[in-house]
Amino acid sequence: MQIDKDTLHKIAHLARLEVKPEEEAPLLKSLESVLSWMEQLDELDTTGVAPLTHISAEINVMREDVVGNHLPREQALVNAPSQDGTYFRVPKVIE
Repeated sequence: MQIDKDTLHKIAHLARLEVKPEEEAPLLKSLESVLSWMEQLDELDTTGVAPLTHISAEINVMREDVVGNHLPREQALVNAPSQDGTYFRVPKVIE
């Protein structure tokens, strides 16, 4: 499948990517390669194959959420790099 520069820029815009002129040719080649591979996958007969919704058949094991004092506050704060006696002190992240 052929992709032109306009399509590349539309995809980049939707993905909120900035594509520099020197990056266009390698990206076009890469996208064409991926789409060619997808076209090959379309040729496979998947009749009777159930869709995969999860990569693993594992099921979450849920437990009751029980409140308890598992670790005293003082012991939890002992090795904290910065604390005020009650809470962990961390750098401000949101202004």
